[in-house]
Amino acid sequence: MGAEAFDQGVSTLLASYRAIPPEATVRLAKKTSNLFRKRAANPYPGLDVSGLDRVISVDPDAKTADVAGMCTYENLVAVTLPYGLAPTVVPQLKTITLGGAVTGLGIESTSFRDGLPHEAVLEIDILTGSGDIITATPTNEHSDLFFGFPNSYGTLGYSVRLKIELVPVSPYVELRHVRFDRLADLQSTMSTIVDTGTYDGQQVDYLDGVVFSATESYLTLGRSTTEPGPVSDYTGMDIYYRSIQSKKTDRLTIHDYLWRWDTDWFWCSRAFGAQNPRIRRLWPKRYLRSSFYWKLIGLDQRYDIGDRLNARKGEPPGERVVQDIEVPIENTTAYLEWFLANIPIEPIWLCPLRLREPALSGSDPARPWPLYPLQPHKTYVNVGFWSAVPVTPGDPGHANKMIEHKVAELDGHKSLYSESFYSPEDFDELYGGEHYRLLKKRYDPRGRLLDLYAKAVKRQ
Repeated sequence: MGAEAFDQGVSTLLASYRAIPPEATVRLAKKTSNLFRKRAANPYPGLDVSGLDRVISVDPDAKTADVAGMCTYENLVAVTLPYGLAPTVVPQLKTITLGGAVTGLGIESTSFRDGLPHEAVLEIDILTGSGDIITATPTNEHSDLFFGFPNSYGTLGYSVRLKIELVPVSPYVELRHVRFDRLADLQSTMSTIVDTGTYDGQQVDYLDGVVFSATESYLTLGRSTTEPGPVSDYTGMDIYYRSIQSKKTDRLTIHDYLWRWDTDWFWCSRAFGAQNPRIRRLWPKRYLRSSFYWKLIGLDQRYDIGDRLNARKGEPPGERVVQDIEVPIENTTAYLEWFLANIPIEPIWLCPLRLREPALSGSDPARPWPLYPLQPHKTYVNVGFWSAVPVTPGDPGHANKMIEHKVAELDGHKSLYSESFYSPEDFDELYGGEHYRLLKKRYDPRGRLLDLYAKAVKRQ
């Protein structure tokens, strides 16, 4: 991208901020999103971030990159992989932006050893609600915003530039798909791998899992390797998640491993018929990707296509249950058994995570990232499930509310990219409360940006 192009993008951003009327809420004018909650229409122009979508520079010796806030991970990885480098955590979908993963959190199969994307940020330029661009680091005068920015979802400001750590990666990843007939055995094995970084005497560099039923679940263990050899291709007729059930071992290029879930949006492409072999042969390969499925979701939300089709078949409308939750690893089995007995959705994705150690200088030892309730030295498991269930008449969000209650019962919490139904009091306790309000007062004193509860729960 270069510094000159980046500077032009910043100028465009600031000009668009000044064009928004003082009484209007400031929002992004983005064409794409990875949020799964509807929000109120905005009659005013948004922030023009079109010039902030590329990598600014890479320092291969220092293993760092300067990246514009709206750069997608697809573009970021395309620049870093030729250096043999990658971000510490690469979320699963190509169109997730670096800024989005930091302010909205991201996770992947390196999170059991490398934490979350925001933990690899060294400094960040943020456009605040007052229209100023400030640089926040762990130790400067804006360290409160540095640590409070993750999980703020654009309500404390928008990332303009991020300097991040990169890590060396090998050109190939060898996979082992280990099957379990009991969820308790999967949980104990996952816990051991997180603690030791090994399984059966071999190093584990990547770790996630899939639950197909209470009696069929898998952990996928990845090992980095430089050894050349045949590799699989899951960007065409073959479907990655189905290979987990049919193959004990596999090999992918590092590029294809990073994007193994994007082709079929994990398994959600089946809702569009894209996994039917007869349809898949005719489906243009360039449209086998999450960003295209997002467009189909947008059409469904706009015209209620799914509910209309259900009505023609005499079926009730669907309640969307698209969530990622996290529970302490010791409660994984209890949550999964409850979920499988109460929520008719499968498969389910699992991804263990731990905050990086040691914590960054200047952070709170008990809660380094105050807007998200992860404790240091503790292992959690992210559980992802993305589908719909029949609505419960008279109780909008019934299944989602059941999930929230169960997750809280098991000392867990959930991501805020989708529908939430928390009371203001419960939300405060989980997501920063008074700390958030102090940040809001300092960096958005006129309330130009939405409040987090209003955005995440009230869908404004």
